[in-house]
Amino acid sequence: MKYAIVESGGKQYKAVEGESIQLDRLPLQVGEEIQMDQVLLLVDEDNVTVGTPTVKEMNVFAKVVEHLKGPKVVIFKYSPKKRIRVKTGHRQNYTRLQVEQIGAVKTAAVAKAEMIVEFEPPEVTEVPMKPAKAPAKEKAAKAPKATKVEKAPEKAKATKAAKTSKAPAETKASKTSKTPKATAAKKTTKTTTASKTKKAEKK
Repeated sequence: MKYAIVESGGKQYKAVEGESIQLDRLPLQVGEEIQMDQVLLLVDEDNVTVGTPTVKEMNVFAKVVEHLKGPKVVIFKYSPKKRIRVKTGHRQNYTRLQVEQIGAVKTAAVAKAEMIVEFEPPEVTEVPMKPAKAPAKEKAAKAPKATKVEKAPEKAKATKAAKTSKAPAETKASKTSKTPKATAAKKTTKTTTASKTKKAEKK
């Protein structure tokens, strides 16, 4: 494993190739690259080089990943018997770096790997076609409505015809039923008047 001890902001950090380190906030934007030359110690497998005070011609190449805040720290001050209570909180700002390489010069392989952008063709998804039976269903659904509308006038005509056919029959039956009664009533009235006249003559 290859790692180095780097100084930043008066603090020392252990930088390992391929891993990330968290430093105090740096005035950089996300995605920018940084070259750190304050290398105090370099360890490469069994080879250990100690700087005096730094290792000459040795750099740490890193890339800014994100800016974040640390955990909240509560500061509470008080004075007994004086009613003095002061409570404050603090969250330290940090910058996370991704260590890409430790060496004198950044190798061309790493630089090319950053410049090359792999092009991935977009995935083509086949959209299933809808079946062409949908119009037939719509027609079948509309057909019963048309038959109902057509049958309605036929029923109305049938009922009208039945009423008209029944009306003359009823009138004929009423006429035939009424005529014998009327004639019988007229005959009885004539007989009663004739009998009354005969009795009057006898007296």
